[in-house]
Formats: sequence, C-alpha cells, structure tokens
Amino acid sequence: MAKKSPDDRAGWLGGAIYGPASFVNWTRRDVAHVARHHWIPCVFAACLLFFMGVEYTLRMVPASSPPFDIGFVATQALHRLLSSSPELNTLLAALNTVFVGMQTTYILWTWVIERRPRATIATLFMFTCRGILGYSTQLPLPQGFLGSGVDFPVGNVSFFLFYSGHVAGSVIASLDMRRMQRWELAWLFDALNVLQMVRLLGTRGHYTIDLAVGIGAGILFDSLAGKYEESKKMSKGGIGNGIPKEALMT
Repeated sequence: MAKKSPDDRAGWLGGAIYGPASFVNWTRRDVAHVARHHWIPCVFAACLLFFMGVEYTLRMVPASSPPFDIGFVATQALHRLLSSSPELNTLLAALNTVFVGMQTTYILWTWVIERRPRATIATLFMFTCRGILGYSTQLPLPQGFLGSGVDFPVGNVSFFLFYSGHVAGSVIASLDMRRMQRWELAWLFDALNVLQMVRLLGTRGHYTIDLAVGIGAGILFDSLAGKYEESKKMSKGGIGNGIPKEALMT
C-alpha cells in the first residue's frame, strides 16, 4: 500500500475535520430556527453563562461562617413563627410524619397488593445511595434547627442531611401514581411535598440543596428501577432466590 504524502494527509485531515462539521453550513435561518423551536436549551445556555459570571466573581463563605442558604432566607418569617410556637412546630412535625407514613404505605401497597415492585425497588435504591452519600459527607446541623420528638425519624435521633429521603420518597410515589393515571392522588402528593419542603426549610431540618437533590434522586432512581424491572422481565428466572418472577412482576 502506497504511503500518503504530507500534502495528501493534510488534505484528508482537513476534509475529515471541516467537511462533515455541521456548523460550517449553518445559516442565519438555522440559528433563528434553533432559537424559535429549541428555546429551552437556549435558556440553559444563557443560564450557564450567567452562573459562570456569578460563580467566578462571588465572594466565598469563610470556613468560620455558617453556610449561606437561600431557602433559609426565604423562610425566615416561618422560622421565627415556629421558634416562638413549639406547639405549632410539634403539630406540623406530626402531620409531616403522617405524610411519610402515607408515602411508605402507598409504595409498599404497589408491591405487596398490586404486584408492581418498581416503586419499592426505586426506594431501596434511593435510600442505599442516600446512606452512602450521607455518611461520606456529613454536613453540619443548620443553626437554628427546630427538632421535634414526633418528627420522622421519631425520637430526636440523628439523621443524614444529604439528601432528603422525605422528598425523594414523595417523588417516587407521585411518579408511580402518574404511571397508573391516578392524577388526583399524584397532584395531592406533589402539593403535600411542596408544603413538606417549606416546613423542612422553616425548621432548618434540611438545606435547600438536600431538597433539590431529593427531587432529582426520586426521578433518577425511579428510572433506574424501571430499567432493572425491564431487564428482569426479559429474563426467564425469578428476581430472587425462591421467589417466583410472577410474585413480583405482572
């Protein structure tokens, strides 16, 4: 095979790099089309540039100062109210614990009664990852934390801050309700989840990042559980030792 000369190789590389590249043929009409029909990625691109400017010019919080949390700033009035009214704080904590019980009951119901294990598997994935991350980076308890003996986990025990299992569990349950077209119940859980997040910020029970990642974790692990479920549906055996496939999968 004859060797290519340097000029031939340069021409070949130039064609490979510049010839197939899509941006070479872009026109103003193409740019306008992207801006009109793909405006969401355009907004994200603008946000990228904006937050790059914010990040690179922001004065960082000193090690001796508590973390800055915009959720704490937004819920200062609620924090003052709950600080001055322990009875109200206890009532809201009890109601939140009831909501956690609702999440748990629904998720277990989908598996034990309806033979649909996806939400249960997602929850197991989620809490396993939460335990690993929560132990790996143990965030300090926020200043002004308002605990309650009736808050879940009941009994004023220690807990991982990152990330919120309360929020992630609510998202997993809500996504399952949407799959089953239980729209009213899903909207109810979403509304209660929002109130739960406001309360957790108001009591300084979680940082804002814990709640945001909790939402993402619920979506992520529900998706992973779906992929796991599909992989097991395609297999011939059961999902566990001695447990027939039909006991877990429809």
